[in-house]
Amino acid sequence: MKFIETRIPEVKIVEPQVFGDERGFFMETFRTTLFNQNCGERDFVQENHSKSSHGILRGLHYQTENTQGKLVRVVSGEVFDVAVDMRKDSSTFGQWVGVILSAENKRQLWVPEGFAHGFYVMSDQAEFAYKCTDFYNPDAEVSVKWDDETLAIEWPLVNDKAPSLSAKDIAGLTFDAAPKF
Repeated sequence: MKFIETRIPEVKIVEPQVFGDERGFFMETFRTTLFNQNCGERDFVQENHSKSSHGILRGLHYQTENTQGKLVRVVSGEVFDVAVDMRKDSSTFGQWVGVILSAENKRQLWVPEGFAHGFYVMSDQAEFAYKCTDFYNPDAEVSVKWDDETLAIEWPLVNDKAPSLSAKDIAGLTFDAAPKF
């Protein structure tokens, strides 16, 4: 397993070693010892799996309580995955990292606690699986606007068509108004 640095040091791309032949493939997607050596010690307590259609954007989400670190991957399809640093005292505060995750490239993204997270579905459909370091707490969830001008995230929107959003994400806060860590 390879841990690849991004422009935000705490956010890492995790690239598994894939063994394949005409019958299919095998890969190790997680090993506690390697993860802890490269990303810091964490205990994962919840795993989630979602399915979304082309053009759907979920995020940018985080929790002010039960703050979650997320190890995310795509098991079917392709997404553009984004992590935004919400930590006021960080040298990368307000910066973002965007990575294409797909069933084909088999990459994962480590999004630590203190970051907002979101993804945009680029394929017809995508199934997204992720491990979390704390439990989901809807009462503490925050949504930051996907198109916030301060963040200026370069989403790869297909045909420049606006993404499909949930009511929660339509009502998202600006980066400036959103609570910080």
